[in-house]
Amino acid sequence: MNVETVPNHVVSFYENILRPVLFCLDPEKAHELAIGLLRAASQTSLLPKTPGIDHRLRRTVFGLEFPNPVGLAAGFDKNGVALPALGALGFGFIEIGTITAHAQPGNPKPRMFRIPQAQALINRLGFNNEGADVVGNRLRSLRATGRWPAVPVGINLGKSRVVPVENAVEDYLKALHLVRDIGDYFVINVSSPNTPGLRSLQSPAALGPLCSELKRELGPKPLLLKIAPDLGWAEMDDVLVTAQATGIAGIIATNTTTDQSTIPPARRREGGLSGAPLRERSYSVLKHIKERSRLPVVSVGGIMSAADALARLDAGADLIQVYTGFIYRGPRFVGQICRQLARARE
Repeated sequence: MNVETVPNHVVSFYENILRPVLFCLDPEKAHELAIGLLRAASQTSLLPKTPGIDHRLRRTVFGLEFPNPVGLAAGFDKNGVALPALGALGFGFIEIGTITAHAQPGNPKPRMFRIPQAQALINRLGFNNEGADVVGNRLRSLRATGRWPAVPVGINLGKSRVVPVENAVEDYLKALHLVRDIGDYFVINVSSPNTPGLRSLQSPAALGPLCSELKRELGPKPLLLKIAPDLGWAEMDDVLVTAQATGIAGIIATNTTTDQSTIPPARRREGGLSGAPLRERSYSVLKHIKERSRLPVVSVGGIMSAADALARLDAGADLIQVYTGFIYRGPRFVGQICRQLARARE
């Protein structure tokens, strides 16, 4: 079956009119405009609920059925306002968030920066979101009105900035309790570089209790762990041992990097770097995890083309996610990847 899901007139409008406008705006304002348009589209009854599917791309991972392996990474739709429209773009799964137990504004602006010549972004957003209670109620309303996308939806959970690191377990539990009935899978985000002290939760002493308690609260639904690309190999091995021992269903590798040595000094900013400069490191992390663990891996970071996506899957990724590639390539990106994957399997 055809995997092309975005009509040509939509692609033409984006590439010839909307994209030039968006890329003239401040990156965060452009993102807000894009989310606003997708949110408005999500309110209509014209969107296809089940986009075109090529059954060769179907796969089952951690007990969930995915129509294709290409997902949208957390950070694009933080508050779950555009799920119907995103589902219509052809994603095989969508991850919302990061959400926290407490609503929070995030870090001071400006906090998002484009580096077009490097096909990259830097962000220091700081988990800006409306809070788990508001987001959970919005998602329940979507389900109740029949507008839930026909693909798995993950919910990415982070620590509230106002909560000390030593109280992180209780904070994550509060967020999970508010949304555990509505997501298809959940992600523990301990790897963003933009919340002070958060990455310290990747140490075995902190990570073990966090994973154990959240898994106990969640029950049989899949609980994943999102890790940083900046861990040393020995640190990563410790994380994998802890994840396997506590019932984690899979690893999302990786978050953004604090290593900005691959971009010009004049373009460096405080925050996490994503996009093409992360490609090599994210690929290496994927290979390392597959050599050291049997856990399923969702590979994310530096996937800017269909060739990048195919390389990750060939290297053992069970699923992939895109974010910066989607920003730069636009609404036809998912279809391009899926067509290439289907051809590779002919």
